[in-house]
Amino acid sequence: MQLSPEERRKIYEEEKAQIEEEKRHMMSASESTTSLEPNVAGLLCYLGAWVSGIIFIVIEKKNRFVRFHALQSIVVFITLAIASAFLTWLPFIGDFFGAVIGILAFILWVVLMYKAYQGELYKVPIAGELTEKILPVAYGEEKTVSVHKEEETQSIEPSISSTSTLESEKKESRMRMEEFFQNTRNARIASSSVAIAWSIALLVFFSFFHEYIAYYHPETVGGDVTWSRLPLLTSDYYAWLPILVSILILSIASHIILIIYDNYFLHESVFMILNIFGIVAISTLLSIFPSDFSVIPNSAVANALPIVVTIVLIAVAVGIGIATLVMFIKFLVKVARATVS
Repeated sequence: MQLSPEERRKIYEEEKAQIEEEKRHMMSASESTTSLEPNVAGLLCYLGAWVSGIIFIVIEKKNRFVRFHALQSIVVFITLAIASAFLTWLPFIGDFFGAVIGILAFILWVVLMYKAYQGELYKVPIAGELTEKILPVAYGEEKTVSVHKEEETQSIEPSISSTSTLESEKKESRMRMEEFFQNTRNARIASSSVAIAWSIALLVFFSFFHEYIAYYHPETVGGDVTWSRLPLLTSDYYAWLPILVSILILSIASHIILIIYDNYFLHESVFMILNIFGIVAISTLLSIFPSDFSVIPNSAVANALPIVVTIVLIAVAVGIGIATLVMFIKFLVKVARATVS
């Protein structure tokens, strides 16, 4: 039976209204674990690609809009990372396809952040459909939109008792937060003290004892064993040393200020900034690479060590970067919760 234009228009309007209703439900800020606005949380799901996706899929327990974007971020960017790693190994054309995937990933990164911030449930072809299939399984969701509508209809006019309960919960939450900040003050001071001691130790060692980073070779002369020291650092080390010294002095001064003026948000901000400086120091060290392993007699070890050191330094820099991103997202969440409270 063919529908008339009026009937088709009516069906279209009903479907549109249902989609808008579902979107309003998914975008409800009151049903969010993080207390962030859903569009802001959706943007942050893509900010650190699959890493921030994993973070939000762990900390967000209620808002389906945020959960969708977190899971889609994981699906999209892990797939692109695997594809890029695989294609890079192809001879001749590997670099070209790797560059194409890199450009595609950057464009998707920008578009997905923009769409999420606009409050749009944008679905990447194939990945979006896959995300929708995984999402209910990942969270054990069984409720449909109609159930949500029924629940929303039943709670349109909250009673006075529920309002007072809400106020009581807010007050209790604020008290718990204040108690948490007070209880963790000693821990923050202790961490700053350890950071100062560690920075001083590194400053003294790399400034005055760096020549002990060497290859030690035993020699037997007249029955006595003597050790000869062959330095592994080249003169390029002195081009990197001022950068390291500046960052360590900044770290010591910053932590002294944190001990004198204890504040959670200042503490987290300083740690994130120092982590960024740490990444800069490691990146500069990698670019200069003031090490010469040719003094080691074993050629296999001498050839393998530069690769091992490079991998370790990259892993440390990536680890610090991920930790800083996690710290930044948690910082935003706590700022949002403190504002709401």
